[in-house]
Amino acid sequence: MSAVAARLERLPISGFHRKLLLIGGLGYMFDGLDSSSLAFLLPVVSKLWHLTSAQSGLVASSTYIGYFFGAFLSGVLADVIGRRRIMMSALAIYCAASLASATANDWHTFFALRIVAGFGSGAETVVIAPFLAEFVPRRYRGIFCGALVGFMSFGYLGSAILGFSVVRNFADGWRYLAVATSLPVVMLLWWRRTLPESPRWLESQGRRGEANRIVSEIEAWFASRGIRLAPASVSAVLPAAAPIKTGAWQNVLTLWSPRLARTTAVSWLMWFSVAFAYYSFFSWIPSLLLKEGLTMTKSFGYSIAIYGAQIPGYFSAAWLNERIGRKAVVASYMLLGGMAAIALAFSHTGLQIMAAGIALSFFMNGAFAGVYAYTPEVFPTSVRATGTGSSSSFGRIGSVSAPILVGLVYPTLGFLGVFAMTTSVLLIGACVVFFLGIETRNRSLEDIEVQGAEAAPDLRGPLSSTEMRG
Repeated sequence: MSAVAARLERLPISGFHRKLLLIGGLGYMFDGLDSSSLAFLLPVVSKLWHLTSAQSGLVASSTYIGYFFGAFLSGVLADVIGRRRIMMSALAIYCAASLASATANDWHTFFALRIVAGFGSGAETVVIAPFLAEFVPRRYRGIFCGALVGFMSFGYLGSAILGFSVVRNFADGWRYLAVATSLPVVMLLWWRRTLPESPRWLESQGRRGEANRIVSEIEAWFASRGIRLAPASVSAVLPAAAPIKTGAWQNVLTLWSPRLARTTAVSWLMWFSVAFAYYSFFSWIPSLLLKEGLTMTKSFGYSIAIYGAQIPGYFSAAWLNERIGRKAVVASYMLLGGMAAIALAFSHTGLQIMAAGIALSFFMNGAFAGVYAYTPEVFPTSVRATGTGSSSSFGRIGSVSAPILVGLVYPTLGFLGVFAMTTSVLLIGACVVFFLGIETRNRSLEDIEVQGAEAAPDLRGPLSSTEMRG
């Protein structure tokens, strides 16, 4: 690895890293609050503006439409112009659009603003995990990146509380909720002004002076607090490879080059299967259970329990990321989520539904803690954000197609057919990750890059040491 990477790897975990985790985590929390609040806003605005089913469906998909384009575009641009600039710009777009949506007086305006808000949300969340991964040493990277997305669970829980306490009890409650999802981000936007750019990204762009300056400032922060740093391992330090600056389109093509094609395919399929299963279950379970005569899914207690189960799901998976590895976490939580779904399909009492629903929420959200930690690790620094953003965008295809397919399958194959289809997708995704994915636990980002290059079929001959260092 380069001298910059070696200096970052030997840093002990401290308040500096925890600050980055908190700032990034709060971004995920408010994004989760905003996106999940639509479930509580939609019934109100549909009634307010007398929307047809088709119009309601469009409004319901608005955030996901914006997220799809925001995630892909920001991932590509973050590898070209930097992580920090994209994070700041995306957060400003999201905050402004969320706040403006509270003033909408017709569904067309609300729909457009929700797309813009989704664009900003998707653009921001895609870059946070790669950004954090490039600062945190290998021995803590899995738990930090897994815990990062865990903050989103607090946003989902908050939206449930606000939805039941504010939206349902005030005439303009939906506007209050829209304001609530955006105002705290102003503070976060100010806080993020102190964030440094990623030294690993700067080095990959040939800006080694800036990279070394930022690392020196981080080391000075440790020194000012009396924390002694071990010297970087001399045997591990190699001269940084000459940067290869490419355009955004070239970065996209690089993802499907012989050296990265398998990595990209595994990542895209992982995101698709998890998103497909998640949105199959949680967008249709209430309606399907109601058709089966089980009405408790409309209760406040059920919603709080399901949303609350996300919290231990995310953080247990984050902890296991360093114990058993990201691959094992993703695969096992996906399989256990499928088992919980099967249990839910055979549930007939309130207690059974609650227990199976909690287990399903626990494992399906926990799988995302593995996914968010794993994805930034498997792509080289030069295309890390592009790989993460494209994977997330491809996952959105699963989240959009899942409710449609469930609607088509249910009339023909019934309740059990829906769960059989969804758990099959989970099983395929788990097998792809476990058997074809690269192991990343306790490996530096540079070591993972070399491992991935060596494992891939090479159509151009052997790699030189400079190419492997990237």
